[in-house]
This record gives sequence, C-alpha cells and structure tokens, in this order.
Amino acid sequence: MRESDKKCVFAGAMLLALAAAGQFAARTFQGFGSWYAVHVYSVIVAAAGRLWGLFPVSVAELGLYGLAAVSVWYGIRRRKQWKAVASRALMVVGLAAFLYTYQCGINYYRRPFSSELALEVRQSSVRELKELCEYLTEKVNETAAEEAYDREWRIWGQQAMSQLGEEYPGLAGYYPRPKPVTVSWILSVQQLSGIYSPFTLEANYNRQMTDYNIPHTICHELSHLRGYMREDEANFIGYLACIGSDHRAFQYSGYLTGWVYATNALARQDMESYRELYGRLVPRAAEDLRANNAFWNQYEGKVAEVSNQMNDTYLKINNQEEGVKTYGRMVDLMLAYHRKTE
Repeated sequence: MRESDKKCVFAGAMLLALAAAGQFAARTFQGFGSWYAVHVYSVIVAAAGRLWGLFPVSVAELGLYGLAAVSVWYGIRRRKQWKAVASRALMVVGLAAFLYTYQCGINYYRRPFSSELALEVRQSSVRELKELCEYLTEKVNETAAEEAYDREWRIWGQQAMSQLGEEYPGLAGYYPRPKPVTVSWILSVQQLSGIYSPFTLEANYNRQMTDYNIPHTICHELSHLRGYMREDEANFIGYLACIGSDHRAFQYSGYLTGWVYATNALARQDMESYRELYGRLVPRAAEDLRANNAFWNQYEGKVAEVSNQMNDTYLKINNQEEGVKTYGRMVDLMLAYHRKTE
C-alpha cells in the first residue's frame, strides 16, 4: 500500500473513531446532548452557517452532485488500483460520519423543546380536539389572502425564528438563510417538503410544492439549526414561528398546516365533524388543500415507499422509537399549547 493510501486509511479510521466517541457520549451521559447543542453546536452554526450562507444556492445539493461525479470519475480512472479507491472511500465515509455526528447526531439527545414550554401534554378528549380544530378553522379563514409569494420568504423565515427566539432562549441565535433545492424533483419523489443538511448546516426546502407549505417548511428546517432534531417538535416550532410572524403568508401557512394535522386526527374519531369543518373553509384554503393533495399524489410509488421506510429506520436509530409515527405528537403539542393560551 502506498504512503498516500495509508494516510487516507488512517484519516478515515480516526474520523470514524471520533464519530463513534461522540455518539457514545450522547447516548451514555445524560445532559451531554443539551450541553453540546447550547455551548458547541450553536458556535458551529454561527461560524459555518455564515460561511455556507454566502452562497445563494444549496451547497449541499451541488456538493452531492459533485461528489457523485468525482467518485465515478475516480473509480473509473483508478479501477485497477482498488487499494487507492477503497482508502479514499473510507476517508470520505469517515468525514461524513464525523460531520453528521457533530453537526446533527448528538442533538437528537438534547432536552426536548416542549420541556421549555411547561406544557401539559396528555390524552385529550374528542371534544377538546374538535375545539382546537374549530379554532384553527377560524384562524385559517382570517389569515387566508391572495398574496404573492416570492423570495422574501427566506428573510421572513429568519425573522420569524429570531422573533420566536426572543420568547424561548433555546431558539435564540443565528439563522442562515434557507435555500430552495434547485432540482426539487429529488425531494418530491421522496415525498419530502424540506431537508436539513448536517454537512453544510443549510435549511433546504422543496420549491415545487404548493405555496402554502413553504413558510412552515422553512421554519421547520431552521429549527434543526438550533439543535431540535425531533420531527414532531420541529413541526410544532414551525407552527409557533409562523403564527407569531408579522407576515400574513406565514400565519396562514402555520394555521393551515396545523389544521391539516389536527383535522386528520379528528377525522379518525369523528368524520362528520371533520366534513363540517372542511365545509367552513374559505375557497382559497380549500383550493390550496386540493392542490397540495394533487401535487403529492403524483409522486406516490415505490421510491416514496422506500424513502418512507428509510426515514422510519433513521428516526428509530436516532432515539425516536416511534419512527415516522412521532409526527402525530404534533397534535398533542398543539392541544397542550391551546389549553395553556386560551
């Protein structure tokens, strides 16, 4: 083995060892995840987030395309030198594991955001659920308006999250500007509205989906940049950020997203009440919901099924034992928040 190959193997092995050490500490020592998110991860976001934020497009997306192209080129060029290919592949895997662990993985073990709100999360009656749905229906109708959607979304998303951070210290700090994925079809076929890149600390969103989804998705992905990785809590943080925003488009996005989660839960208990509330929606909201369903339905298939299964496995590995079912906790958090604020 050549000296350069040995160096790559050593670097890859060291990076994997450091990644394993970080995962071990997060999973073993109670409170380490929270300490890390507040004192270390926030500093990384402030530095690296500003660096990658200088680029107007998603660096993670372009980097993925570039890595794929270089890997194919290098593999073909050195196809007879398997030691060189394997050693460099090990180094890339080690780097990816290191970045993932220290810019994402450890955060799965931080104290949940809901603990900062002193919410009484408990089982709720169908009556309480219906009351929440009625409230959300009223707010959706109040905030629905024919507004133009544009790039100001990105700035408004930063503002909404910063504003929420003034109320909840765990959300305070620097937020990089969110970026749309250039080839959003990649997210669409996986039925993903957005994605957080742990390698470049970017909040990326699917720009092809129905407009009303974008503001909430932006805030959802930005919440991961404060170390809140649970999807149910990111959904709830996005909801709070949107309904507290000064911009009507964000308020509408938050309330309508919350309405979808809450009324889906209601439909499983009381379909007649669900139909009644759906009939109360203003035409704009009803049309947005129809457009949203039509958009995602066109991408249903094997790719979406595989993506969902992979996401389920990923969540379970990262301390979310309920897998994709944890998204349902969003309704419990909204109910608890509604009880507290009413």
